[in-house]
Amino acid sequence: MTLETLLKRVNYTVISGDTDIEITDVIYDSRKVVKDCVFVCLVGANADGHKYAQQAVENGAAAVVICRDTVIDGNAAVIRVDDTRKALSFMSAEYFGNPADTLKTIGITGTKGKTTTASMVRAILEKAGIKTGVIGTLGILYGDKCIKTNNTTPESYEIQRAMKMMIEDGCKCCVMEASSLGIKWHRTDGFIFDYGIFTNFSHDHIGGVEHPTMEDYLECKSMLFRQCVTGIINTDDPTADKMINNHTCAIETYGCNEKAQLRASGARLISKPGYLGVHFELSGSLEMSVDVDIPGMFTVHNALAAAAVCRHFNVTEQNIYDGLNEVKVKGRVEAVEVPGNYTLLIDYAHNAVSMENILTTLREYSPDRLITMFGAGGNRPRDRRFEMGEISGRLSDLSVITEDNSRFEDVNDIIADIITGIKKTDGKYVVVPDRTDAIRYCIENAQDGDIIVLAGKGHEDYQDKNGVKTHYDEREVIASILGNGGKQ
Repeated sequence: MTLETLLKRVNYTVISGDTDIEITDVIYDSRKVVKDCVFVCLVGANADGHKYAQQAVENGAAAVVICRDTVIDGNAAVIRVDDTRKALSFMSAEYFGNPADTLKTIGITGTKGKTTTASMVRAILEKAGIKTGVIGTLGILYGDKCIKTNNTTPESYEIQRAMKMMIEDGCKCCVMEASSLGIKWHRTDGFIFDYGIFTNFSHDHIGGVEHPTMEDYLECKSMLFRQCVTGIINTDDPTADKMINNHTCAIETYGCNEKAQLRASGARLISKPGYLGVHFELSGSLEMSVDVDIPGMFTVHNALAAAAVCRHFNVTEQNIYDGLNEVKVKGRVEAVEVPGNYTLLIDYAHNAVSMENILTTLREYSPDRLITMFGAGGNRPRDRRFEMGEISGRLSDLSVITEDNSRFEDVNDIIADIITGIKKTDGKYVVVPDRTDAIRYCIENAQDGDIIVLAGKGHEDYQDKNGVKTHYDEREVIASILGNGGKQ
């Protein structure tokens, strides 16, 4: 592919060289430069690709794309643009053949609920035989493949490559978690989403290299609705009107209020061993009953969003019901099958706010006992440990304190800090420093009617100790315990 073709949707100036040259790849990491590639100089919080432009040329790059004054010796073409991140998104789309033109694309933005909603959408569409890929917190998912990513919304090149791979695997739809930073840094540019979904908005990602203000955070999320054909908006959220300010898309709404086009009513909790969920009725643009196998009333809005977008596809009401009734979200209040008359959950809650949210939600199901197994990360602020201990002590009937990515700290020191927090309450606790032993303790001492939540790891599949990450998947640990003397 020629450089001129790669740049055909980019406004640029040729500083030197020729655009009528063949390019082998689009590279933005100088360590990955290959012969005759184009190197795009990205400007980040901790690094500036312009510093490596000369090195890229010396290592074989045939062209360099810059947005700052840069002296480059050699025969490489030098292209000047206003924003190299934006240029990368359009160049990547061209390089991979504009895969979004083939796929139906769904972007989901919001402070909470993106991962769960994306999983719900995929579950419904695949029930209808529409093979669907997901890009988000859990990685790049399609078929039985899971490719890990560093960010909720990866760099634009990775997004375009992922969509190309999805097409080659037979996917017809791609669902993407569009984070505020992903939108702000142009990772989702280069194509127009068919559908954009807004879940909710609350305080997050403020300060440092993220968003300077809440206004900037909201504005970045709202940009999705100038980058999609149809926007699907949660009108129960107080920021809904601001979210669609200056929108350029058609607007549809969902919520629990009478003005929403797709409405939920009659929500109630469903509780039985191994199944903690919600039931509600849909009315408006869909008329049906729904059961969702994810606990908490907040689940209603996520399920509404999924149903609201999926009704635009060739799906039946039964597909919607089955998808929501059977959906599993890895590491998000994920129920694990056990032989006893109790419920065992894996969840990613790893700070005081997320722990309080999940434990308050589980309390609504009136368990005979709520047991929380958790630890705290090493080389992180100690206040987090005190707070997590206090939250668990207040909301759990029993806290089982253990390890969780102790990094370069002694796990016993971390546990001592957690106990300091628990002792501010009347909560009961036991200490089992080894996480596998702690899981075994929970299973072997489980009683009928218990809800046990293994908090902290969620979708993670490693333990980080003394600078070494070793494989550790709680699902595998549970299966091993149950297969070797665990409580039957």
